[in-house]
Amino acid sequence: MPDSYSNRLRVRSCGILIEDEKVLLVELFSPVTNKWTWIPPGGGVDFGESLEDALIREFKEETNLRVSVDKRLHINEVIKGSIHAIEFYHLVERKGGKLKLGSDPEMTADEQILRDIGFFTEEELQKIELAPAFLKSKLWSLI
Repeated sequence: MPDSYSNRLRVRSCGILIEDEKVLLVELFSPVTNKWTWIPPGGGVDFGESLEDALIREFKEETNLRVSVDKRLHINEVIKGSIHAIEFYHLVERKGGKLKLGSDPEMTADEQILRDIGFFTEEELQKIELAPAFLKSKLWSLI
């Protein structure tokens, strides 16, 4: 895990893509829980980069999809140990690309933290290791 994730405030922009009543998630090794966890695609916002631009870039890196950014659905704050992140979740719409698991450019090939990608129904979300918690309890009411 990059040192840049620890002991500093990290701003993340994340996308919620819903198709056929399923949400797209990527599975990664979480620096917060230290276990494999399903989360919406997204990542860190660079200095001078808008939330929207960061989300479009991160979504492409992780899923190979081009998206447009719609309304903001949720803001989540994570504070655990040396991790502090503020995460902005936006509804996104697919504009192109063929779905495939990407990679994290901040990691070398043998350090990749992304493992899988898939779409999940509301019922399936209840049965998987998932973050953040609002995805299990509130997601469908926000859309």
